[in-house]
Amino acid sequence: MDETETTILRYLMKEDWPVTTEMVAKEVGMAWNTAQIRLWKLASQRLVRGKKVGRQNQWMITDAGKKNLK
Repeated sequence: MDETETTILRYLMKEDWPVTTEMVAKEVGMAWNTAQIRLWKLASQRLVRGKKVGRQNQWMITDAGKKNLK
């Protein structure tokens, strides 16, 4: 896992509710599609969990993601 993915996990950890891909992109300072790719990569490692709500993807950190930060 690189520094960008660690930054994404830290951001998700401090949020109390699911955040959108757009919110992650804005926080980390990258394009939406780049954030989406990073989030799907983290989801494949079971560090984040995503769900589709309407036209948006929403993301939350998993317990495994929290442990990975420690």
